[in-house]
Formats: sequence, C-alpha cells, structure tokens
Amino acid sequence: MNLFSIEGKTALVTGGGRGIGLMIARGFVEAGAKVYISSRKADVCDEVAGELSQSGTCISVPADLSTEAECRRLADEITARESSLEILVNNAGANWGAPLAEFPDSAWDRVLDLNVKGVFHLTRSLVPLLSAGSKLGDPSRVINIGSIDGLHAPDLETYSYSTSKAAVHHLTRVLAKRLAREGITVNAIAPGPFESKMMAATLESFGDAIVASCPLRRIGEPEDMAGTAIYLASRAGAYVTGAVLPVDGGLATTL
Repeated sequence: MNLFSIEGKTALVTGGGRGIGLMIARGFVEAGAKVYISSRKADVCDEVAGELSQSGTCISVPADLSTEAECRRLADEITARESSLEILVNNAGANWGAPLAEFPDSAWDRVLDLNVKGVFHLTRSLVPLLSAGSKLGDPSRVINIGSIDGLHAPDLETYSYSTSKAAVHHLTRVLAKRLAREGITVNAIAPGPFESKMMAATLESFGDAIVASCPLRRIGEPEDMAGTAIYLASRAGAYVTGAVLPVDGGLATTL
C-alpha cells in the first residue's frame, strides 16, 4: 500500500484558479485525483482547468462562495455529477488591509462572508456527498486553508483577515468533532508566506525581511503546500482530525 496515494479520489478545491488553491489542485491532479476547481472568475477557472487537464482530470465549476445560495448551487452541481466526494479543500478567501482608524465595516462583511461563512455553508452542503465517499479506515477529508496570521498577531493591519483565519481554525475543530460521526475528518493548513496574488504586495515590500526572519530562510514553494495537502488527503493522514498544521518554515511556532 502507498500510504500517500490519492489516486482515484475525487476532490473539490475552491479558489483553485490561483495561489495556494492552484498549488493544491495541481498537486492533486498530478497525483491521480479527479479534481473540480471553483473560482469566482469563470474565465480564469476555465483556463486553469484546461491547463491542468493536460496532466490528468480537472473540471471547472465557477462560483462566488461569499453567499449561501452559491455554496448550495456549487454543492448541487457537484452532486449532479458525482455519487461521492472524498476531498473538499476550502481555500477561497479574501484579504483587506487598512489602518485602524480607517478600517471600513464593509471589510468585515466581505472577508468574513467568504473566509468563514463560505467554509461553513459549503462544507455543510457537501456533507451527504462526503459521507458517501467515506470508507472504513479511509474517511473523507475536509481541508480548510487558514493562515499563520490566525495563529499570531500579524504586523500588517489586516484586522478582518487575521480574525477570520483564527475563526477558520476553531471552526475546523468544531466541525471535526461533529463530522467524525459522518466518517469525515476536518483539518486546517495554516500557510506562511507563499508566492500568490494575495501575498504579492507584501513580498514585494517585505520579502527580504520575511526570508531573513524565517528559520528555514525561504518562502514556501508549491510542492510544500501540495505535499501537505496530499498527506492530509491520503491514507497517511487518516487518523488526523481537528488539527491546524502550520506550513510556514517555523515563522509562527519558533519566533
């Protein structure tokens, strides 16, 4: 048995058109999984699915997961195509930065609606399909993408983002306790700095300082994120649930 195999599994990766979602989706496709990717921008989602399909099976199902109705619609679309789902990666997210005195109320609604409520609504809507994909000794998996900004207080003024990611981490624990009876594990990955559109401005301004402060002296590579997600989705991670796993080169846990 290959403990780290996900070949033949079916996965849905939200926010799969770029950044960390794309890293995970690409890793899953190359490891032999059938992967659905969702993104708010249909053209980007379609283009990425076409590219990844050269290495395996990747299907585009665009959706704006900041509303409950869209979460339900996405779940219905996957259910119409599949009798079961083994892996759900809740990666779609938004960020907002502004000084404390200027931080708008709209930033809380936009970020929390997608980063927290979207995770809850989509997971809940897909419980029947995930439960159908669970096997004895190999449960279905939900992998939520948090952030090290939800583990420690960040230097940047991203009040709603860092709060939302701390909420994702605790929602992960709550859902892990509830969904264990459905044969579903729920874990979170808390990424540190990786190359992505969301991190581009930060890395441009502070990249050298981030690398210098990181115990491993580098930012994350796509293989670091894909490998962590594959571990959690494979037989190797079958007995792990309710965990928040930092993938940050030691930034949040050793400084």
